[in-house]
Formats: sequence, C-alpha cells, structure tokens
Amino acid sequence: MKSFVMAAAISLTALAACSTQGASDAQGSAAAAQADAALAAAIANPARSDANEARDPGRHPAETLAFFGLKPGMTVLEVAPGSYYAEILSPYAKATGGKYIGTGNPIAAVADQAMWGAQTYVPMSKDSGALAPAGSVDMIVTFRNFHNWYWQPGMTDKYFADFAAALKPGGVLGVVEHRADPRAEATVNGRAGGDAYISKASIVAAAEKAGLKLEAESNVNANPKDTKDHPFGVWTLPPNSWTSPGNRGETPAGFDAAKYKAIGESDRHTLRFRKPA
Repeated sequence: MKSFVMAAAISLTALAACSTQGASDAQGSAAAAQADAALAAAIANPARSDANEARDPGRHPAETLAFFGLKPGMTVLEVAPGSYYAEILSPYAKATGGKYIGTGNPIAAVADQAMWGAQTYVPMSKDSGALAPAGSVDMIVTFRNFHNWYWQPGMTDKYFADFAAALKPGGVLGVVEHRADPRAEATVNGRAGGDAYISKASIVAAAEKAGLKLEAESNVNANPKDTKDHPFGVWTLPPNSWTSPGNRGETPAGFDAAKYKAIGESDRHTLRFRKPA
C-alpha cells in the first residue's frame, strides 16, 4: 500500500489525467498538474495510517486539494476534521511555512506536533464566535459536513457567514459533499437531506447568502456507481458500511454487504467558492 501511494502521489502527470470528464474536470486536471512536491510528499508520508491511505482511491486528495488551489504557505482551516485530511494538511503546512487550523477538538492521530506539524483548534458551534481573525484565512475546506448542519435551522447560515468572515478577500472555500443530483433531496425522519445526499443548489444558495461565489466544480470525486437509494442512506456505503439503521440492531434479511462495498464511497460534489476580492 505504501509504495502504491508513493507512486500515485509523486506522478503528477498521472494525477492530471485523473480528471477528464468534461470542462469542469479539465479545470481539476490543470490544478492537479500544478500540485507541488510538498503535497505529493505529504500524501506519500509513510506515517499516514493504513486505514486513511486505503481511502485515497475514493477521495483523490491530491487532485481535490490542487483543484481547491492549495499553495505553499497558506493558512488553511479544516472544518470538523477527522484524521484523514489532517494527516495531509498539517504536515503540508509544516513543510511550506503555512498554518493548519481545525475546528472542534484536537485530533489524537496527529497529536505529536513534532511529527505532524503545529495545529490550532477553535470552537465551532451555534454559539461560537469568530473562527479566526477577520480576513486572515487563505482557504477553508469542509469534507462531507454540510448534511450535518443542513437540517438544523439557521446552522448553515451561521457557519457560512463565519467562513466568509474568516477568509481573506480572494480566499477559497472548498466543499466536498455527498451529491443528490440529479435526483431531488430526500427527507428522512423529518430531516431535509436526511440520507446525507445534498443538492448542489442547496450548497450554492448557502454560500451565496454569505457573499461567496461559486467559481468552479470538478467531478474528481464523482462515482457513477452510486445509485443513491441505499437502505441506510449514504452510511450504507464505505467507509461506514452500516448493515442496519444507525448500525444498531439486526441486519435485514437478504442484505448484501458486498454489493455496497463494491460501489465504493459516495458520489460527491467538489465545489470551489471564492470570497470576492
């Protein structure tokens, strides 16, 4: 696995070839071709967990971050991070003179800051204050989080306003989210988008309300095998791979876990918004 990731990360030509579906993908390919050596090294870092490396083929971290416009020396804020992108972004910041900020609690997997680089963590809740000094952040990234806020009244408005306030003029918000399109969003248990699949229009509306403009989108995280009609929502698919509602209780008769494993991770929006300069 390590040698595979090393080869995949370092071969920038191969990265550029991965996004070739339509005009928006051409943008992703061009961005991937500009991925710098520090990003390739962070992705190929042998200290990354095997579990996270195994997700690289479904998450395309080099292409995704290059599409968002990650550059050396940036201050990057990751929203509600797990260890996956923290293992890449924090060492990248360390290597390039940048800064990594996460919201919420410190990530145990990257707690050794001598190894992974310095991190700052800030509160983010319905009652929290500013995420960072106004106009101080180059890039904010959020991966598969929008659906957690969408059904809570006022939450997306607050968070997107917080993002816009923290970003520098010309700064970028990068959003990856489970894609409902072309079907409509589903209401599950009284929650809009309750199966975690969200429409592009909903994300764009939240961003535009905060003054952020959609600049580009990519299909780098598209998965045409995802039929979006799974018994336990998106969580039926890897990496969650639920076999019952909430992954609690009995597995329904006839449930075929292998079917959902074969689909892979979900079909996803990859959207780049910019704060007007």
